[in-house]
Amino acid sequence: MSSRPPYSPNFISDPSYVRILDTTLRDGEQAPGAAMTADQKLSIARPFFDLSVNIIAEGVGTLMQGHAPVIGAVARSNKRDIDAAWEAVKGALRPRLSTFIATSEIHMKHKLRMGREEVVARAVEMVAYARSLGCQDVTFAAEDAVRSVYLVNISLEYFL
Repeated sequence: MSSRPPYSPNFISDPSYVRILDTTLRDGEQAPGAAMTADQKLSIARPFFDLSVNIIAEGVGTLMQGHAPVIGAVARSNKRDIDAAWEAVKGALRPRLSTFIATSEIHMKHKLRMGREEVVARAVEMVAYARSLGCQDVTFAAEDAVRSVYLVNISLEYFL
């Protein structure tokens, strides 16, 4: 096993190195009746750390064996959710905020009741807001991206 390259948000110096993101602690709770306590989440997260998963949940985000994993929280693109996510991860050595918004025509129309320009503006605003909280590692995801053809044409400079 090769050594980990130095950590830098959104950059990997070794092109053969792969960062692994595990969403069990978020997505695993989305089924009805699947809520977990904080202790249960930690019992799930610790083995992921042992397996060298790079991005996991709060509670194991301290330096262990010379490495601190990224502690990520996912939030919808609104300030209340981003604030709650930041509160959950800001104590980690390497916190990350990931914000998302639906970008497909069907979701924008029926779920968000927003137009394309409004969605793009919200995405840009919420990435900037997440950074304004002091988080240096902010990512954005387009929900239902497979059906989001227009988003490909948006310049990434909005998010930098």
